[in-house]
Amino acid sequence: MARCDAILAIRSSLIRSWVKMQNWSMKSGMYDSVNLLRQFVLPVFLLLLLEACSDDYREKLFARGGHARPVELILNEDGRPIPSVLAEQQELHRDNGQEPQTLDPHLAEGLPAAHILRDLFEGLTAESPEGRIIPGAAVRWNISRDGKTYTFYLRRDALWSNGDPVTAEDFVYGLRRSADPATASKYAQVLLPIENASEVLSGDLPPSELGVTAMDEFTLQISMRDPTPYFLALLSHSSTYPVHRASAQEHGSAFSRPGNLVSNGAYVLSEWVIRSRIELLKNKNYWDADNVILEKVNYYPFEDQSTALKRFRAGKLHWTSEVPNNQFKWLQKHYPDELVISPWLGSYYFGFNLEREPFIENLGLRMALMLALDRDLLTEKVTQFGELPSFALVPPGIRDYVSPVLEWAEWTQAERETEARRLYRMAGYSEENPLRFEIRYTAGENNKKMALAASSLWKQVLGVQATLLNEENKVFLQNREQKILTQVFQAGWISDYADAYSFLNLFRSGHGRNDFGYSNDLYDALLNEVAAERIPSIRRRLMFETERLLLADVPFVPLYTYVTRRMVNPRLVGWESNVMDHHYSKHMFFLKAAPDETPALNKANEVIDTVTSAADSVQEIVVPGAGDDADIIETISEPVPTGDDTEAITPLQEPDPDLQMEENEPEVKAEELPLDDETEDVTTAEDSIE
Repeated sequence: MARCDAILAIRSSLIRSWVKMQNWSMKSGMYDSVNLLRQFVLPVFLLLLLEACSDDYREKLFARGGHARPVELILNEDGRPIPSVLAEQQELHRDNGQEPQTLDPHLAEGLPAAHILRDLFEGLTAESPEGRIIPGAAVRWNISRDGKTYTFYLRRDALWSNGDPVTAEDFVYGLRRSADPATASKYAQVLLPIENASEVLSGDLPPSELGVTAMDEFTLQISMRDPTPYFLALLSHSSTYPVHRASAQEHGSAFSRPGNLVSNGAYVLSEWVIRSRIELLKNKNYWDADNVILEKVNYYPFEDQSTALKRFRAGKLHWTSEVPNNQFKWLQKHYPDELVISPWLGSYYFGFNLEREPFIENLGLRMALMLALDRDLLTEKVTQFGELPSFALVPPGIRDYVSPVLEWAEWTQAERETEARRLYRMAGYSEENPLRFEIRYTAGENNKKMALAASSLWKQVLGVQATLLNEENKVFLQNREQKILTQVFQAGWISDYADAYSFLNLFRSGHGRNDFGYSNDLYDALLNEVAAERIPSIRRRLMFETERLLLADVPFVPLYTYVTRRMVNPRLVGWESNVMDHHYSKHMFFLKAAPDETPALNKANEVIDTVTSAADSVQEIVVPGAGDDADIIETISEPVPTGDDTEAITPLQEPDPDLQMEENEPEVKAEELPLDDETEDVTTAEDSIE
């Protein structure tokens, strides 16, 4: 076996040297001579080298790609891992999808910021790895019999990252700041169940009138407008986090930057390099620091899933935010232990801007576009990850709630398309006078393909002419909010808590995330009844009727409910799949690599990834009768994540401490969709989240 390891090392070195020779030959004019060697000498020589290894060893090496398996997890009597199974280096490299706009907990929007804020801050409640509500900064709480008064008892050993104690006044200040109209928090609506929150948000009462009171240094009381069954879950949301008053007042809007941010979570903000990485270090003053194993967490803004996947395969990432849809089958085959797919409490849809033509006061046209899309096709041929086709807003998975099924949801797709054409003609459009509009979507390969698939179907069924506009995330969110430029836009919602109200409240008049311009007095009145109702059966019926009214008004086009799909290094443990997809880094840790598997897997990855990275420079050929190595070359020629910046990949079993990620510039462009020529792309389109 040692001989095979040496031979494989020579083989890998030859391939790397060959890539350099290839580049030199193209510059020096010697390409034809070198090309002859490439086509005949190099492949045969490499095959002969491999033949020197035993059949069993070659089979083990090339059975599949992958990372080293972990040692067996052994826990002590307290449920913690024993030191001997832990990896020496506890540093996590985590793909975060996009660059957050801010790390101010009351101004942050979207999932990228939420992931980081859960590491930096701690609310009154927190979540276990499987998603249960557990004590956070509050060690316990009492709820009054009428459900309208919550009393929280804070941990007396909880400290801010600068050593100051975390007190009830810190939460009073944070909640008032979040509700203050001057803060302009997009998620301040989360606080509406609190007494006087509606009046504070509207500016009719000062923030000091919000129903939150510090009874003493470590006791906080919150008075509710109405009983709210999901309130404890809300208290782990960033809009309810405390803020260190002294640092916020000293630094103003810059208080959330590295060097200024004082936080109370398991980690502190060490560095933020725009478009490169955000670095967090373990908070030595965190009350549970002894049980936090990861010493450092690095977040990277990879908007291109293919690039993130390449980094993962190289060992430079341990966790990806997504995976490219067109690599799904390849990943299933080669990385079955790393590919993780789980249900997610979220919905994907396209939104209409009801404040701009052609959709304002045009229900029939919106209905035609909603009916024309074949959701079964989109999920079976486009997303392909087990997403569920949907005609509703609220996804399945919420206990004791089922969305209404409207009449057209039970039609065949042919029947829906027939009705869509009729409504399209009634709205005044035809082949001679086609509807034209723009579809805006945020940067990312998956979003583009999903927009392309929808526009292609709209053209095939109705004759619609659509233009795709790809926008950087900050610009995209700004345009959605302003409702000046948008017509149709990509959208999605991942619930902040497991209750249908989280989805329905998005469409309330004046809600910070109501980018649709939807306003219906009856709908708002029903939401108010839902918020006030204490009897669960009545509350469920009210939510059912509220969603039925929304679906009939068609302010959006529901498409499917989400699943999460990511790559995770098998040595990273302590986390569990949950429908909220909330994963705190403080629960995670690395196990050592199993010693019996590491050498073979390292060599297999080195050879496979080296050849893969050279594919753009060296065109491999299969020599007839070459035996087992012909299968090897065929395997590595399957679709694998490569790109314009393809480089030699050497897998690392431990993260590279000197890792410097490339600047990930988002693509901002507008393009006219060549619909007649793009039909085939529908079968490989991908989805993404907001």
